[in-house]
Amino acid sequence: MNRTLASVASALLLAGTVAGARPAAAQDRFRLELEGGAAWQLRNDFAVPGDTGTRVALDEATQGPFAAFRGTLWADVSKRTSLRLLAAPLRTTASLTPDTPVDFNGATFPGGQPLDVTYVFNSYRLSWVYRFKSSGPVSFRAGLTGKVRDAKIELTGSGLQSTKSNTGFVPLLYGGVRWQMTDALALDLDVDAAAAKQGRAEDLALRLEAKVSPKVDLFVGARTLEGGADNDEVYSFAWFAYAVGGVAIRF
Repeated sequence: MNRTLASVASALLLAGTVAGARPAAAQDRFRLELEGGAAWQLRNDFAVPGDTGTRVALDEATQGPFAAFRGTLWADVSKRTSLRLLAAPLRTTASLTPDTPVDFNGATFPGGQPLDVTYVFNSYRLSWVYRFKSSGPVSFRAGLTGKVRDAKIELTGSGLQSTKSNTGFVPLLYGGVRWQMTDALALDLDVDAAAAKQGRAEDLALRLEAKVSPKVDLFVGARTLEGGADNDEVYSFAWFAYAVGGVAIRF
């Protein structure tokens, strides 16, 4: 009896899954977004180790702009759920001449000498997103994001070089709001964010999207990326502002 009930339940679950996926299969299930633009660092200061290293502020040396690109692939898995795969590389460079010695990651760079700094913060994310039912022009979505950060700070100068690298996993909350103003124009707000005692991270974008064909949209907008951590190993906080544009292709 238990085996029969289990078989019926499995069949019902399979049927529900197929039925839920069928509407999405009849339409374009994928959306590829290619984004490019310029990024300015409004804040970018660090120290390694976090408790004894010398504090260095890259935004005081240069605010940019820096080239910024990202790619996002959306895949509809049912009528209301989607997966989002995102790659967002970020790299900045700065040259400065500190007045005093800089202690960084076990190396001491002398004061009064040129110092080159490379800052890398690459982000790779996988999100599960649910779109809530809407009867009007405004719709909401929410989900969960798993983020892998690939970060590096490298100092070079006076014949010395030292690199601090960090790769780790960060869970984030995802949210979005869309206002479909007309059939061809929409305003879209998109955010990944989380905060804890170990640190915080926020990535928020506001875009104006225009449908130029049944399968192609163009968009322009602004983005802000902020976050960091403060512990014995590393102190690092950064805040970037972006002007972006791009194309979205459905297939």
